[in-house]
Amino acid sequence: MSKKILLIDDEKNIRLTVSECLKISGYEVDSAVSGEHGLEKYSSDFYQLVLLDMKMPGLDGLEVLRRIKSKNPYQSVIMITAHGTIETAVEAMKLGAVDYLRKPFTPDEIRSIVNRVFNRETLDEKEAALSYENSLEYAKNCINMLDFEKAYEYLRKTIGMEPRKPEPYNLLGVYLEIKNELIDALKMYRVALDIDPTYKPAQANLDRGTKFQYTREGIDMGDKQNNESDEDQANVLVNELFGKNTRK
Repeated sequence: MSKKILLIDDEKNIRLTVSECLKISGYEVDSAVSGEHGLEKYSSDFYQLVLLDMKMPGLDGLEVLRRIKSKNPYQSVIMITAHGTIETAVEAMKLGAVDYLRKPFTPDEIRSIVNRVFNRETLDEKEAALSYENSLEYAKNCINMLDFEKAYEYLRKTIGMEPRKPEPYNLLGVYLEIKNELIDALKMYRVALDIDPTYKPAQANLDRGTKFQYTREGIDMGDKQNNESDEDQANVLVNELFGKNTRK
């Protein structure tokens, strides 16, 4: 029996492209043209996965996500966005949404992210220990299941397997923001960018987090004595978290 997917997006071209791509891959797809329409469909049927546009007229994606998660906290959801992840990354992750499909995207990208989400649901801890990729996907599944402490544990293990990949550091940063540890979160984003300066999710998170810190704490006029660079502070935090230096 094919898996059933609900696609909620106000753009007709996106609905047609995503639906045809997934139907060719053997999935059953229902489409909704708005957040309200999507919630109606969600209430009347069962879906293994929801693809949800972040920016729509009326109910926006984050509010639709909240309402879906209020009905089923463990519902798998992929957020579709042209706006970076990332003004809402922390709130979405609190609700268990960790996957983003960023416009413009290709059919291969659509199939790849959908297949990854479904495949990770069957991963166990023994399989997670076999590779960096499995460990990262297992951590994401823990987030979807709202088990943030286990997600934190497996993000650490993921970094231990491959310390020169940016994605787990970025996810750790979002986790730390959820824990209201903004300064340490910003350091994680900086580590991700130190590894890969082109990694856009970490840059967007850093920009958003820095703006939030600026508005919350005011302007640092340089009166605070601190001789460590941001990068040095980030490396100290990584060493404290993982017991080793990740730089090679």
